[in-house]
Amino acid sequence: MAYLPWRDPCEATRLLRYALHRKGFTHTYQSNGNGMSVLSVSAELTVWCKNGSFVWNEDGLVATHPSDDPAGAASLIQRHYRNQGRSSAPVATSDEDEEGSSWLPH
Repeated sequence: MAYLPWRDPCEATRLLRYALHRKGFTHTYQSNGNGMSVLSVSAELTVWCKNGSFVWNEDGLVATHPSDDPAGAASLIQRHYRNQGRSSAPVATSDEDEEGSSWLPH
């Protein structure tokens, strides 16, 4: 069977980290263990990767996105920061597909 990076939370999170870095989120911290990976993007945002999904909290809602699409997750995270009016957040350069994402009440 071929190696699929999104089946490995550590690798999927590393790809998310690189995608966020390309969007201007340059101060991130990744920790791995016990079948999951955690990415600290800012003091307000932590992204978990487990069971094939990225998971994070947005204003009291739990957002999920498939871990096989780290670029899409990075776009959603960037869009949320831009919509919140955070001056330190980068500005989106393109619209990317958000298919497969969901927001659930926390």
